[in-house]
Amino acid sequence: MSIYDKIVETAITFDDVLLVPSYSEVLPNQVSLKSRLSDKITLNVPIVSAAMDTVTEADMAIALARVGGLGFIHKNMPIEEQASQVNQVKRSENGMIANPVTLSKDHTLAEAKALMAQFKISGLPVVDEEYKLIGIITNRDVKYQENLSVKVEELMTKENLIVSNEEVNLEKAKEILLKNRVEKLP
Repeated sequence: MSIYDKIVETAITFDDVLLVPSYSEVLPNQVSLKSRLSDKITLNVPIVSAAMDTVTEADMAIALARVGGLGFIHKNMPIEEQASQVNQVKRSENGMIANPVTLSKDHTLAEAKALMAQFKISGLPVVDEEYKLIGIITNRDVKYQENLSVKVEELMTKENLIVSNEEVNLEKAKEILLKNRVEKLP
């Protein structure tokens, strides 16, 4: 069996298609760009980036995910770096994060800023030894701080935290965020 016998259908790329603007009876809200990557994976836009070192690393994968596409992280790097790239994508800001990166009150501002930069996030929950939420530290708390050795406990927001339980859905979470004018909902 040759490789040509395995080809199910012909595919095209962007260079193969030229769209000429013209009038259409189809309204934009009647159009769906959804496509299937596999039996269990549906993409909201038919865009997948190549697993090439000049194309897809964490930033590209995050950008594509935010619009409904998919980015394959390339493998032309040490496995530790590849794992770090995947971790950045999984922990980038999105709807709900099941296992967030956390800090203890004894961490320093330098450590908090390093984690925020590493994962490209703007806030971190602060937890005690039993992983109970005791505060939150965000970009707003650290923006003009110059002393990087100050403890997170001194900068974090501790009081009047707006929190939810695990059962809250995304729509309810959005309502809580809007109503309370906050950016994070631990």
